Amino acid sequence: MEEVVKTRNSIIAVLASAALVAAGCGGASDEKSGDAAASGGSGDKATLSLVAYSTPQVVYDEIIPEFDRTPEGEGVAFKSSYGGSGDQARAVIAGQAADIVAFALQPDMEKLVDEGLVADDWDQTDTNGLISKSVVVFVVRKGNPEGIKSWDDLLKAGTEVITPNPFSSGGAKWNLMAAYGAASQGGKDPEAGLAYLRELITEHVKVQDKSARESLQNFLSGNGDVALSYENEAVTAQKKGEDIDYVVPDDTIQIENPVAVTTGSKAPDVANAFLKFALSDEGQQKFADWGYIPVNEAVLAANKDKFPKPPGLFTIDDLGGWDTVNDEFFDVENGSVAKIEEEAGVSTAK
Repeated sequence: MEEVVKTRNSIIAVLASAALVAAGCGGASDEKSGDAAASGGSGDKATLSLVAYSTPQVVYDEIIPEFDRTPEGEGVAFKSSYGGSGDQARAVIAGQAADIVAFALQPDMEKLVDEGLVADDWDQTDTNGLISKSVVVFVVRKGNPEGIKSWDDLLKAGTEVITPNPFSSGGAKWNLMAAYGAASQGGKDPEAGLAYLRELITEHVKVQDKSARESLQNFLSGNGDVALSYENEAVTAQKKGEDIDYVVPDDTIQIENPVAVTTGSKAPDVANAFLKFALSDEGQQKFADWGYIPVNEAVLAANKDKFPKPPGLFTIDDLGGWDTVNDEFFDVENGSVAKIEEEAGVSTAK
C-alpha cells in the first residue's frame, strides 16, 4: 500500500510540474500579463493568475489593460495561461496556480468543484456562473461555394467536415451535440440523432484534431469543405483577415462558457473585482466585439442585430444536461459516441 501511495504522489508531482511549465509557455497569453506586471512594478496590489480555455484570449488581452485603468485594477498584475479547456482544468487540479478559471463547458468547472478548488455554488450568480455564450456554426470558404446551409448538407456525397476529437476537446462535444440535437429534434428522436452522428463521423469527418483551435486552423490551411466551430471563432478568424464565411443553422445549440474565482485565490477581492469588470457593460462589449454572445442583458440588447436567435436554438439541458450527456455519449467504455469513434478508428483516450 505504501508503494502505491508513493507512486500516486510521484504522478501528482509530475503533473504539477508539467502544468507549471505549460503556464510558463503561454506565449502571447503570458504575456500580456508581462505588460501588466511591468506597469505595476514592485508596488503591485496583487498578481492574478487567469487560467482559461484558448479561444477568449483575444478578449482578455483587451479586458485586462482596461481593468488596469480602473481604481480596482490599479497596480494589479496578471499571469495568464490559455489552452484546451479540459487540459486547463487538469492543470489546475495538478497544482497550477489559479485565481480565476474560465472554461469552455460546465463539466470542466465541476471537476474543480469536486476537488474543492471552486465553491459548489459557483453558478449561483445573476449570469448562472457564465461569462459568455455562443452557438455552433458552419465555417465555410468565402462565398460558400458548396452551398452549405443545413445539417443535411454536411452529409452530401463527397463533403468533408472538420471537427476535433470530443475526447480531447470540449468544443468538439458542443459540435457533436449540436448535430445530434438538430437531427433528433432536440432529443425527441434519439435513434435519428445517433444515425446522423454515425454517418457524419464515419463518412464525412476525415481528421479529428486535438483542440477546437487546431481544428479550425486545419480548415483555414485549406483542408475540408466545412468546419464545425463556435460563432466567436469564426468572427475572430474574419477579424484576423481569414477569407471565410460562416452559416448559423436554424437548429443549433447554445454554447455556455463558465467562469469562477477559485477557493484558493490569494487575492479573492481583486479577483472578484476583475470578474465584475468582465461582466460589466464595458467588459461584455469586448466579448460581443469578438463574436461572443454577451450574458449582460443590457449589452445583449445593444447588440441584438449582431446575434439574432436561431429559430431552432436548444440547450444542453434540453438534451438531458451534461451529467447525462457525458454518461450516455462520451463515456469511454459505454458511450454511444465513443463506440462510433471506435468504428471510425479514432482514439477515445483522454
